[in-house]
Amino acid sequence: MVKQKTINNEISLTGVGLHTGNEVKITFKPAPINNGFSFVRIDLEGSPIIEADANYVVNTQRGTNLEKLGVKIQTPEHVLAALVGCDLDNVIIELNASELPIMDGSSKYFVEAIEKAGVAEQEAERNVYVVKEVISYIDEATGSEIIVMPSDDYQVTAMVDFGTKVLGTQNASMKNISQFKGEIADCRTFSFLHELETLLENGLIKGGDLNNAIVYVDKEISVETMDRLKIAFGKEKISVTPNGVLDNLTLLYPNEAARHKLLDVIGDLSLIGTRIKGKVIANKPGHFVNTQFAKKMSKLIKAEQRNHIPVYDLNKEPLMDIHKIMSILPHRPPFLFVDRIIEMTDSSVVGLKNVTMNETFFVGHFPGAPVMPGVIIVEAMAQTGGILILSSVPDPENYLTFFMKIDNVKFKQKVLPGDTLIFKCDLITPIRRGICHMQAHAYANGKLVAEAELMAQIAKIQ
Repeated sequence: MVKQKTINNEISLTGVGLHTGNEVKITFKPAPINNGFSFVRIDLEGSPIIEADANYVVNTQRGTNLEKLGVKIQTPEHVLAALVGCDLDNVIIELNASELPIMDGSSKYFVEAIEKAGVAEQEAERNVYVVKEVISYIDEATGSEIIVMPSDDYQVTAMVDFGTKVLGTQNASMKNISQFKGEIADCRTFSFLHELETLLENGLIKGGDLNNAIVYVDKEISVETMDRLKIAFGKEKISVTPNGVLDNLTLLYPNEAARHKLLDVIGDLSLIGTRIKGKVIANKPGHFVNTQFAKKMSKLIKAEQRNHIPVYDLNKEPLMDIHKIMSILPHRPPFLFVDRIIEMTDSSVVGLKNVTMNETFFVGHFPGAPVMPGVIIVEAMAQTGGILILSSVPDPENYLTFFMKIDNVKFKQKVLPGDTLIFKCDLITPIRRGICHMQAHAYANGKLVAEAELMAQIAKIQ
């Protein structure tokens, strides 16, 4: 089991937005479990929150851009790549502008800030999607393609081909996320001269200089263009190096462009919202194909999670039998609705109930066509969760459990005599001050029969 992680302390840094040229302050803050990565626009009324979610991608021109209810976040990919590369799960990113700072065009400074803040392990299991078959997305217009296949680790390979002499075919690979900091994080963004000219003419690169983007000269550079570049970058002299790059920058790696494209893939795929256990191969990646693939993966994962029915060995010796359960729970027949506890961790518990025709509630609940009452199913889920919360104290026999709140209750299927009910309860937030907030599911016959968000509190018997 891998635990979720956040940062130990908040930390800030400032820079300018590549396209707006505005100075922006970014602050990384610790976040609770299951928060994921979220942006907070503190410069706007109400400090609106925009989650790092592929479904909020609105365009991918010159970077990935998110928008939720009219609130925008521009070019978050380098920050998101740094968060994933530092093996984090939950971080709040506060901004006082829409565009994140470009810094030197890489993830280097964000990684350094995160390492300075420190990493903290959290009391919840990391949610990881295990790839079991090849999944792909192809952009027919450009020929760009991304696939993911089964693998023991999260791996990424980027293959780029720009069809120019100055920057031909390049490949870059990351076999484990631990390689990110040392081999990928410092690789800077890049542009071709012909793209740069267009951007400058349209006022779209106000925060750029020769220190935050590699510029590949893919055409003969005119005196007029050279003069324009001098003005744009505030330089008295600009020249082209023998390897076709504007001066003031030295390439860190011969394949730095491919490594930066790999960095972008990592950042964009973080918008899936779930860690991936699989090998990603990106052929001619770009923000459009990256985010389209992220949207497809997000949709597939959510559909699979909705339909996922956990499988348990019901013949295995239980973690707790009925006698052990009664030593923890204050309930007794006919109001005890859990027969066994199959599994339990710090953040989840799995219980079982065999539903028989002898249940007292069948006497008066549709006696001609017996159906287990929905409220009893909710109570059974709550009792299962109660075992989890009571197990957090050394003397559970001295406590009672009381409901505080029940939300989002849904009943999907009927439960009939002869069914075996499986209850799975997962903490939504850590147990604090005896308060337990959990997501509960009930399964029978290979189907989800009920679900609910439950909040309960234990109180010592006076």
